[in-house]
Amino acid sequence: MAEGDELLTEQETALYDRQIRVWGVDAQRRLSKSNILVSGLKGTVVEFCKNIVLAGVGSLTLNDDRTVTDELLSANFLVPSNGVSNQEKSLAEICCDSLKDFNPMVHVSVQKGDLSTFSVDFFNKFDAVVISSCSLASKKSVNDKCRKQPRRVAFYAVDCRDSCGEIFVDLQSYTYSKKKDDELEEFQLQYCSYEDAIALPWRSLPRKVCKIYLAMRVVERFEEVEGRTPGETSEKDLPSVLNLRKELCGAHGYDESQIPDSLLERLLAGTREFPPVSAILGGILGQEVIKAISGKGDPLKNFFFFNAMDGKGIIEDISS
Repeated sequence: MAEGDELLTEQETALYDRQIRVWGVDAQRRLSKSNILVSGLKGTVVEFCKNIVLAGVGSLTLNDDRTVTDELLSANFLVPSNGVSNQEKSLAEICCDSLKDFNPMVHVSVQKGDLSTFSVDFFNKFDAVVISSCSLASKKSVNDKCRKQPRRVAFYAVDCRDSCGEIFVDLQSYTYSKKKDDELEEFQLQYCSYEDAIALPWRSLPRKVCKIYLAMRVVERFEEVEGRTPGETSEKDLPSVLNLRKELCGAHGYDESQIPDSLLERLLAGTREFPPVSAILGGILGQEVIKAISGKGDPLKNFFFFNAMDGKGIIEDISS
């Protein structure tokens, strides 16, 4: 990179003046040179895209070949009011057009194709990869491809169902700095992959692990066994899911009561996202990506859960 590329332009300095005052010129420079890939444009990820475009990332690549449906409109403010009748463009193309208006200095583009078919080399151009609405197999595969890069590519998986949400973070080997006793110190964290994080025996989990973590693993496994796309469930599936919960709890030597029927029913029936929950999760996700790129501030390790029923956000470190 040439020396001139290390500096912010006058236009960038003027536009991001308030942010620079908060996290400094170096952090803004890194952000302005970063490249982000996002796949699966549901409400939470749309909120995230808005936040990082306004923050001033270098480029944002969108991947979602679906056409617009009423369900996808429920929490996606980037789709115009006539979006349902517009079937000529993909969801990613429509969102791309809208995001360009938020910040013309950010390069927003579309990458068509099935995320799971992209090669390992494809992910090398990105600093962070955020995926949503993906199958269990895709989460594992994309995370593994990010880990195979010669440099660190941050990986995030987000899932919002009904009024519950989950964010997973993998920063691999991550070094960051923060002030301690008025001096800037460096800290290092080691992250595990998504596959390793969900493969842990449930008996080895923290004693009061968030119930959403366990319920999500049951529903995720159900979708995999039944060949369902994420969110392609309803309350009619509850009996089968309860049988699977019994099977999994028996295999892990775990108490079924720790995964309430009512929570599983909400995750199965709540295929639509609540905009307020999407806004909260998208805000948290945006903050975490900015932290990872800038190298400043305590990053989340490695799960974040939110439940609108009690308004609580919980961080769980579930590492191998």
